[in-house]
Amino acid sequence: MPTFPERLKELRKERRLYQRELAELLGISVRGYQCYETGEHEPGVKKLIALADYYQVSIDYLVGRTDAPDFHTSKE
Repeated sequence: MPTFPERLKELRKERRLYQRELAELLGISVRGYQCYETGEHEPGVKKLIALADYYQVSIDYLVGRTDAPDFHTSKE
């Protein structure tokens, strides 16, 4: 299964986005975002949630724990 950096880069390229756009979304520098895609650093929980929400995928998909991008919200 893909790793987080691979999945992150794949999602960005599929949507034809620039690293700069994602860095702005997360409120970090472009270099900071590049470190996520190279695996030098990992985002904290808030940034991970923001990325999953932005791409409309589950965090498990984003971090490579599953190949199913959809997530289901259970309503009680």
